[in-house]
Amino acid sequence: MKSCNTFPCNGKIDRTCRERLNCHSAKVFWLTGLPSSGKSTLAHLAEETLHLHGIHTYVFDGDNVRHGLCGDLGFSPVDRSENIRRIAEVVRLFLDAGVVCLCAFVSPLEANRQKVREVVGSKDYSEIFIKCPVTVCETRDVKGLYAKARKGLIEDYTGISAPYEEPKAPDLTIDTTQSALSESVRTLTSFILNTIAYQKTR
Repeated sequence: MKSCNTFPCNGKIDRTCRERLNCHSAKVFWLTGLPSSGKSTLAHLAEETLHLHGIHTYVFDGDNVRHGLCGDLGFSPVDRSENIRRIAEVVRLFLDAGVVCLCAFVSPLEANRQKVREVVGSKDYSEIFIKCPVTVCETRDVKGLYAKARKGLIEDYTGISAPYEEPKAPDLTIDTTQSALSESVRTLTSFILNTIAYQKTR
């Protein structure tokens, strides 16, 4: 969807220039999985390691985005779709800025994740499935949202009253019930470093 009577405005400094300055390419790493599967935890811990390498990063977290950019949206299928659409467009801008984007979103439907891939471009998009069964996710839920959903106090809660479609062919799967947190972080970080073709120059 494009606005009427608007025209792109491009300067001399483009994404290639920014990536050259950063010594790494910009990519999107989309972490999807059930609530409390470990997406945000892994994204933020991986970012800490990447930051030490001098890599320009930003973590897009589902809860944080809904406090601002998507604060007017609920959790109906239509609102979820719009939530992901807005995020995809913002992430596309960060790509142009030369930033490595770690995106931690439940994004339960395959169609919505495919839309993100289309917006940012397949060559820049890596889908990472954070695998964890709902029974384990419930034990990790410090916010108590699963319990509220079980009591019917929260509608359309993924894994309880709303569906989650597992990725059919993720670029990486991390099973957080089979690997220790430190190992999962190393797996994610190594995958990112290999994907962005990082060249250590400092």
